[in-house]
Amino acid sequence: MTLAAYHRLTPLPRPGGMLYVKQGARGYRDPVYELLQSTVAPFGERALDPNPGVGLGSLPLEGRMEVERLETSRAAFRCLQASGLKARLAPPWEAEENAYDLVVLALPAGRGTAYVEASLVAAARALRMGGRVYLAGDKNKGFERYFKEARALLGYGMVLKREGPVRVALLEKEREAPPLPSLWHPFQARLLGEAFTFVHLPGVFSAGKVDKASVLLLEALAGELGKDLTGKSILDLGAGYGAPTLSLARLGGEVTALEDDLVSVLSLKRSLAENRLTARVLHSDVDEALTEGEVFDIIVTNPPFHVGGAVILDVAQAFVEAAAARLRPGGGFFLVANPFLKYEPLLEERFGAFRTLLVREYKVLFAQKTKGG
Repeated sequence: MTLAAYHRLTPLPRPGGMLYVKQGARGYRDPVYELLQSTVAPFGERALDPNPGVGLGSLPLEGRMEVERLETSRAAFRCLQASGLKARLAPPWEAEENAYDLVVLALPAGRGTAYVEASLVAAARALRMGGRVYLAGDKNKGFERYFKEARALLGYGMVLKREGPVRVALLEKEREAPPLPSLWHPFQARLLGEAFTFVHLPGVFSAGKVDKASVLLLEALAGELGKDLTGKSILDLGAGYGAPTLSLARLGGEVTALEDDLVSVLSLKRSLAENRLTARVLHSDVDEALTEGEVFDIIVTNPPFHVGGAVILDVAQAFVEAAAARLRPGGGFFLVANPFLKYEPLLEERFGAFRTLLVREYKVLFAQKTKGG
């Protein structure tokens, strides 16, 4: 798969226009969104979709209600924009309060309990009294639990449809919603002997602790390049809430951090400020936020291999393609991954050669772009 193929938007016919989808954007060919789409019906004048993906779940309301969508993924937001669907980049808890007659929510179960619970409270607060919520999810991913929590928040509710493990319920707001829980969470960690304070929102990868893969990545990089990166341009591709970014900035690197998830971007910016460090942070679908021809001395990545809870390697493969395109000749690419993920053939194809630097719970692979590459 080429990088151009990853970034390509694919149009699908829909009433009144096209629905655009792409690799790396959740919500297409997803049974939760598909059952939601087949169930929702208009109610009132204004609707909110706080987890739209490419927009499939709330699509039947288009043209029949005013629909606002809040999306955190840059990849999905690109699809929404191309489809001409009203959307803005924001987490669910930024929804206007007491402003909507209907909420359409595909449970973001893959983002963890704290994020789902914050989404449910945000949905309850967004509804006017007497408003309705269509709630969709998978019983194998906590639907029954979250449905009970939604009923405790809202009031009456019942399951309307079942298809395999997927459920869609309808609830009505009968009571005032509680305040949002505390969203920012700090923790401390030491990386390469340096102390850091991280502050993050719910829903980020490896909340509350630095993941072992990032620790191993930094150890391997320091072993290869040392701990003085002054003047080196560094790209952290898929930066999350910023464990490698902060550490590389502390070592003197001029770091650019790219991240698809807005909640992680906000967390990374907050952590940089907390530690009095500087980096350029861009909300980006892989490398699309970079300028044409922009290249780096060092690229690091702990690539994702899940989209919406499913194991999908298209995004991770796009990371490798982006690294090959964005690395300066002579520059080095560091990739950490689970041992069972076979990146080695791809690195050999794109870089000509690679080395395995470390193998513990994870492996760190290193490739260098040839001077003539």
